[in-house]
Amino acid sequence: MPQLARRLFVLPPELEGAARNWLDLGERTPRAARYASSVVLLRDSPTGLETWLGYRPGSSPLGVVAFPGGSLDPSDDDPVGWLGPSPQHWAEQMGTDDVGLARRHVVGAIRELFEETGVLLAGPDASSTVESNSTVDWMRAREAVAAQEKSFTEMLSKRGLSLRTDLLKPLVNWLSPDFAHTRFNTRYFAATVPVNQQPSILGSKGVWGRWVCAAEAVSLRDTPALGDEIGQPNTVGLTLGQLLVPGSEIMLEKMAAANGCIAYLSYKRKAHVYQAKLVDEGGILMLEVEAAKTIAGEPQRER
Repeated sequence: MPQLARRLFVLPPELEGAARNWLDLGERTPRAARYASSVVLLRDSPTGLETWLGYRPGSSPLGVVAFPGGSLDPSDDDPVGWLGPSPQHWAEQMGTDDVGLARRHVVGAIRELFEETGVLLAGPDASSTVESNSTVDWMRAREAVAAQEKSFTEMLSKRGLSLRTDLLKPLVNWLSPDFAHTRFNTRYFAATVPVNQQPSILGSKGVWGRWVCAAEAVSLRDTPALGDEIGQPNTVGLTLGQLLVPGSEIMLEKMAAANGCIAYLSYKRKAHVYQAKLVDEGGILMLEVEAAKTIAGEPQRER
C-alpha cells in the first residue's frame, strides 16, 4: 500500500449544487458509477514531462479539462485483434478478478484515445503501429466511431489492425465522489505517442486541446492562465483546481515531479481505489483525498 497523505482540494463549481443537496437532504445512497477509461498521453520536452489535456463540453465526471477518456461502451466487448499482455494479465495488474471488465477497460481506453486525439495504439503486427494518423480518412473514421455510426472494433477489423495493448501502462483507479449526480469508476492508463502520429482534437466536437507542460501547469495552478486560454464561459477566470478533478491534478503533480517519461511509466503502482470525499472546512465545502505522496523515489510537492 502506498504511503498516503490527507489532501484538500477546491470543490469545482459544477459540483457545488450536488454537494449542497447531498448535505441538505441527508442523502446517503450514492448513484451507481459507470465504468470509464482514460489515457494519460506523455512525452518528454526540454521543460519537463508534457501531457495532452482537452476541454470537455458539458458536465463530465472526468473534469472540465481532462485527459482523453470516457465511459465504456457495449461494443468494447466485441471480438478484436489483440497483441500484447492478455486480458488475464491486465486483470492481475488492475487488481480485479473480473477479466472481462479488465478487457473492456483496455479496449475502451484505446478507443477513447482514438476518438478524442486520433492517436491509435494499434498495428498490423506486434512490432509496428499505424502511421500518419492525421489524414482526412482517419478523421472520418474518428467521427464515425465517436458518433457510434461504426464500432471501433469494426473499424480496426476492416483495416487489418489489432490492439497494441503492450503500449498501455496501468496507472490508478479513481471513483467519483458519492454526492455527484453523474459518477465514474475510472481506470487511468498511460501511453506515449507512437512514431509518426500526432494528437489532434476531434473535428466536430473538439474545442481546445494541446500538450501541456506538467511543471508549468502546476506552477500556475493558483492563476486562471489555463482557463483564460481555453476561453469558454465555464473556464474563464477559473484556477486549475476548478477545472480538473482531484485525480487529474494529483497526476499532473506527479508528472511535474517525475524525471521524464521512463521514470514515470516504470514506477510500480499498487492497485488501489482513490476517492474524493466531501468535507466541511470552516464552513467551506472541499474535497478530501487520501493520496500517495511519492513517485519514483522523489518527494511529492505538497500544496
